[in-house]
Amino acid sequence: MRVLKKLNPVALAGLMAIGIAAQANPLQAQSTEVLTVAGGCFWCVESDFESVDGVIEAVSGYTGGRTENPTYKDVSRGGSGHYEAVQITFDPAKVSRERLLELFFRSVDPTDDGGQFCDRGESYRTAVFVSDAAEEALAGQVKAEAQQALGQKIVTPVLQAGTFYEAEDYHQDYYKGDSLVFTRFGPKRQAAAYKRYRVACGRDQRVVQLWGDAAPFAGGH
Repeated sequence: MRVLKKLNPVALAGLMAIGIAAQANPLQAQSTEVLTVAGGCFWCVESDFESVDGVIEAVSGYTGGRTENPTYKDVSRGGSGHYEAVQITFDPAKVSRERLLELFFRSVDPTDDGGQFCDRGESYRTAVFVSDAAEEALAGQVKAEAQQALGQKIVTPVLQAGTFYEAEDYHQDYYKGDSLVFTRFGPKRQAAAYKRYRVACGRDQRVVQLWGDAAPFAGGH
Protein backbone atom coordinates (compact mmCIF):
# COMPACT_ATOMS: atom_id res chain seq x y z
CA MET A 1 0.00 0.00 0.00
CA ARG A 2 2.83 2.39 0.74
CA VAL A 3 4.08 2.07 -2.87
CA LEU A 4 0.65 2.87 -4.27
CA LYS A 5 0.29 5.95 -2.10
CA LYS A 6 3.39 7.44 -3.72
CA LEU A 7 1.97 7.12 -7.24
CA ASN A 8 0.05 10.00 -8.76
CA PRO A 9 -3.56 9.35 -9.85
CA VAL A 10 -2.67 9.15 -13.55
CA ALA A 11 0.04 6.54 -13.02
CA LEU A 12 -2.19 4.55 -10.70
CA ALA A 13 -4.99 4.54 -13.24
CA GLY A 14 -2.57 3.32 -15.90
CA LEU A 15 -1.40 0.43 -13.76
CA MET A 16 -4.97 -0.54 -13.01
CA ALA A 17 -5.84 -0.54 -16.72
CA ILE A 18 -2.83 -2.74 -17.52
CA GLY A 19 -3.84 -5.16 -14.77
CA ILE A 20 -7.40 -5.39 -16.05
CA ALA A 21 -6.22 -5.98 -19.62
CA ALA A 22 -3.80 -8.69 -18.48
CA GLN A 23 -6.64 -10.48 -16.74
CA ALA A 24 -9.09 -10.07 -19.64
CA ASN A 25 -6.92 -11.25 -22.53
CA PRO A 26 -6.34 -14.82 -21.28
CA LEU A 27 -10.08 -15.20 -20.80
CA GLN A 28 -10.71 -14.04 -24.35
CA ALA A 29 -8.06 -16.42 -25.65
CA GLN A 30 -9.73 -19.29 -23.81
CA SER A 31 -13.24 -18.48 -25.10
CA THR A 32 -14.61 -21.66 -26.67
CA GLU A 33 -17.99 -23.22 -27.43
CA VAL A 34 -19.22 -26.80 -27.63
CA LEU A 35 -21.39 -28.53 -30.21
CA THR A 36 -22.56 -32.11 -29.62
CA VAL A 37 -23.76 -34.22 -32.53
CA ALA A 38 -24.47 -37.87 -33.29
CA GLY A 39 -23.61 -39.07 -36.77
CA GLY A 40 -23.24 -42.80 -36.65
CA CYS A 41 -19.81 -44.22 -35.81
CA PHE A 42 -18.15 -41.70 -33.53
CA TRP A 43 -14.70 -42.57 -34.86
CA CYS A 44 -15.73 -41.12 -38.22
CA VAL A 45 -17.38 -37.99 -36.83
CA GLU A 46 -14.36 -37.30 -34.64
CA SER A 47 -12.02 -37.77 -37.59
CA ASP A 48 -14.07 -35.48 -39.81
CA PHE A 49 -14.40 -32.58 -37.42
CA GLU A 50 -10.86 -32.62 -36.08
CA SER A 51 -9.86 -31.72 -39.64
CA VAL A 52 -11.86 -28.47 -39.52
CA ASP A 53 -9.92 -25.26 -38.93
CA GLY A 54 -11.12 -23.72 -35.67
CA VAL A 55 -12.03 -27.02 -34.03
CA ILE A 56 -9.89 -27.49 -30.95
CA GLU A 57 -10.83 -31.08 -30.22
CA ALA A 58 -13.54 -33.66 -30.78
CA VAL A 59 -14.28 -36.23 -28.08
CA SER A 60 -16.17 -39.48 -28.64
CA GLY A 61 -18.84 -40.39 -26.11
CA TYR A 62 -22.41 -41.31 -25.32
CA THR A 63 -25.44 -39.12 -24.67
CA GLY A 64 -29.20 -38.90 -24.99
CA GLY A 65 -30.05 -42.05 -23.05
CA ARG A 66 -31.05 -43.29 -19.62
CA THR A 67 -28.11 -45.41 -18.47
CA GLU A 68 -25.64 -43.64 -16.20
CA ASN A 69 -21.93 -44.03 -16.93
CA PRO A 70 -22.57 -46.32 -19.90
CA THR A 71 -19.91 -48.51 -21.43
CA TYR A 72 -19.51 -49.22 -25.13
CA LYS A 73 -21.07 -52.64 -24.52
CA ASP A 74 -24.09 -51.05 -22.81
CA VAL A 75 -24.67 -48.71 -25.74
CA SER A 76 -23.91 -51.04 -28.64
CA ARG A 77 -26.20 -53.83 -27.47
CA GLY A 78 -29.18 -51.44 -27.40
CA GLY A 79 -31.66 -50.48 -24.73
CA SER A 80 -29.65 -47.68 -23.12
CA GLY A 81 -31.20 -44.99 -25.30
CA HIS A 82 -27.78 -43.45 -25.83
CA TYR A 83 -26.35 -42.28 -29.12
CA GLU A 84 -22.72 -42.61 -30.12
CA ALA A 85 -21.96 -38.90 -30.12
CA VAL A 86 -19.09 -36.47 -30.45
CA GLN A 87 -18.54 -33.33 -28.39
CA ILE A 88 -16.84 -30.73 -30.57
CA THR A 89 -14.99 -27.90 -28.85
CA PHE A 90 -14.36 -24.99 -31.18
CA ASP A 91 -13.16 -21.40 -31.37
CA PRO A 92 -16.12 -19.30 -32.57
CA ALA A 93 -13.70 -16.63 -33.78
CA LYS A 94 -12.42 -19.12 -36.37
CA VAL A 95 -15.45 -21.24 -37.19
CA SER A 96 -19.10 -20.59 -36.38
CA ARG A 97 -21.62 -22.97 -34.87
CA GLU A 98 -23.72 -22.44 -37.98
CA ARG A 99 -20.88 -23.56 -40.24
CA LEU A 100 -20.22 -26.65 -38.14
CA LEU A 101 -23.90 -27.58 -38.34
CA GLU A 102 -23.85 -27.14 -42.12
CA LEU A 103 -20.86 -29.47 -42.30
CA PHE A 104 -22.52 -31.98 -40.02
CA PHE A 105 -25.72 -32.37 -42.02
CA ARG A 106 -23.69 -32.80 -45.21
CA SER A 107 -21.40 -35.42 -43.67
CA VAL A 108 -24.15 -37.92 -42.75
CA ASP A 109 -27.26 -39.50 -44.23
CA PRO A 110 -29.89 -37.41 -42.42
CA THR A 111 -32.70 -39.25 -44.21
CA ASP A 112 -32.00 -42.51 -42.34
CA ASP A 113 -33.67 -42.95 -38.94
CA GLY A 114 -32.47 -46.52 -38.37
CA GLY A 115 -28.73 -45.94 -38.08
CA GLN A 116 -25.99 -44.85 -40.43
CA PHE A 117 -24.58 -46.72 -43.41
CA CYS A 118 -23.64 -50.29 -42.36
CA ASP A 119 -24.19 -49.54 -38.66
CA ARG A 120 -27.77 -50.17 -37.62
CA GLY A 121 -29.63 -49.58 -34.37
CA GLU A 122 -30.51 -46.81 -31.94
CA SER A 123 -26.96 -45.94 -30.97
CA TYR A 124 -26.06 -45.09 -34.57
CA ARG A 125 -28.90 -42.66 -35.25
CA THR A 126 -28.19 -39.03 -36.06
CA ALA A 127 -29.05 -36.07 -33.80
CA VAL A 128 -28.05 -32.54 -32.89
CA PHE A 129 -28.01 -31.65 -29.19
CA VAL A 130 -28.73 -28.10 -28.02
CA SER A 131 -28.46 -26.33 -24.68
CA ASP A 132 -30.74 -23.30 -25.06
CA ALA A 133 -33.38 -21.64 -27.21
CA ALA A 134 -30.85 -19.83 -29.39
CA GLU A 135 -28.97 -23.03 -30.21
CA GLU A 136 -32.26 -24.80 -30.90
CA ALA A 137 -33.41 -22.08 -33.29
CA LEU A 138 -30.09 -22.11 -35.15
CA ALA A 139 -30.05 -25.90 -35.46
CA GLY A 140 -33.64 -25.84 -36.75
CA GLN A 141 -32.73 -23.19 -39.30
CA VAL A 142 -29.67 -25.05 -40.60
CA LYS A 143 -31.65 -28.29 -40.72
CA ALA A 144 -34.41 -26.64 -42.78
CA GLU A 145 -31.85 -25.16 -45.18
CA ALA A 146 -30.13 -28.53 -45.54
CA GLN A 147 -33.47 -30.20 -46.23
CA GLN A 148 -34.25 -27.67 -48.95
CA ALA A 149 -30.81 -28.16 -50.48
CA LEU A 150 -31.13 -31.95 -50.38
CA GLY A 151 -34.69 -32.07 -51.62
CA GLN A 152 -35.53 -34.90 -49.23
CA LYS A 153 -36.98 -35.06 -45.73
CA ILE A 154 -34.36 -34.85 -43.01
CA VAL A 155 -35.25 -37.00 -40.00
CA THR A 156 -32.33 -35.98 -37.78
CA PRO A 157 -33.88 -34.63 -34.55
CA VAL A 158 -32.79 -31.57 -32.60
CA LEU A 159 -32.71 -32.67 -28.96
CA GLN A 160 -32.06 -31.05 -25.60
CA ALA A 161 -28.54 -31.78 -24.42
CA GLY A 162 -28.06 -34.00 -21.39
CA THR A 163 -25.06 -35.52 -19.70
CA PHE A 164 -22.26 -36.38 -22.09
CA TYR A 165 -20.25 -39.42 -21.05
CA GLU A 166 -16.79 -39.73 -22.58
CA ALA A 167 -16.18 -43.05 -24.29
CA GLU A 168 -13.40 -45.38 -23.25
CA ASP A 169 -9.84 -44.23 -23.92
CA TYR A 170 -9.31 -46.67 -26.77
CA HIS A 171 -12.10 -44.99 -28.75
CA GLN A 172 -10.48 -41.54 -28.59
CA ASP A 173 -8.53 -40.60 -31.72
CA TYR A 174 -9.05 -44.14 -32.96
CA TYR A 175 -8.64 -43.02 -36.56
CA LYS A 176 -4.99 -42.14 -36.01
CA GLY A 177 -4.04 -44.71 -33.38
CA ASP A 178 -1.02 -46.96 -33.72
CA SER A 179 -2.11 -49.85 -31.51
CA LEU A 180 -2.41 -53.28 -33.07
CA VAL A 181 -6.02 -54.47 -33.28
CA PHE A 182 -7.55 -57.67 -34.57
CA THR A 183 -10.14 -57.27 -37.31
CA ARG A 184 -11.97 -59.56 -39.71
CA PHE A 185 -9.27 -58.58 -42.18
CA GLY A 186 -6.56 -59.77 -39.80
CA PRO A 187 -4.33 -57.83 -37.35
CA LYS A 188 -3.88 -54.18 -38.31
CA ARG A 189 -2.80 -50.90 -36.80
CA GLN A 190 -5.75 -48.82 -35.64
CA ALA A 191 -5.39 -46.16 -38.34
CA ALA A 192 -5.33 -48.79 -41.09
CA ALA A 193 -8.23 -50.69 -39.52
CA TYR A 194 -10.24 -47.49 -39.32
CA LYS A 195 -9.72 -46.67 -43.00
CA ARG A 196 -10.65 -50.22 -43.99
CA TYR A 197 -13.81 -50.03 -41.87
CA ARG A 198 -14.84 -46.65 -43.28
CA VAL A 199 -14.59 -47.86 -46.85
CA ALA A 200 -16.30 -51.18 -46.14
CA CYS A 201 -19.16 -49.44 -44.35
CA GLY A 202 -19.88 -47.27 -47.39
CA ARG A 203 -19.97 -44.01 -45.48
CA ASP A 204 -18.34 -41.74 -48.03
CA GLN A 205 -20.02 -43.40 -50.98
CA ARG A 206 -23.47 -42.77 -49.56
CA VAL A 207 -22.69 -39.21 -48.49
CA VAL A 208 -21.44 -38.36 -51.97
CA GLN A 209 -24.52 -40.00 -53.47
CA LEU A 210 -26.70 -37.71 -51.36
CA TRP A 211 -24.73 -34.47 -51.31
CA GLY A 212 -22.44 -34.60 -54.33
CA ASP A 213 -19.82 -31.87 -54.34
CA ALA A 214 -21.30 -30.41 -51.15
CA ALA A 215 -20.05 -33.42 -49.13
CA PRO A 216 -17.24 -31.86 -47.07
CA PHE A 217 -15.32 -34.92 -45.88
CA ALA A 218 -15.70 -37.40 -48.72
CA GLY A 219 -12.59 -39.52 -49.08
CA GLY A 220 -12.28 -40.22 -45.36
CA HIS A 221 -9.74 -39.20 -42.77
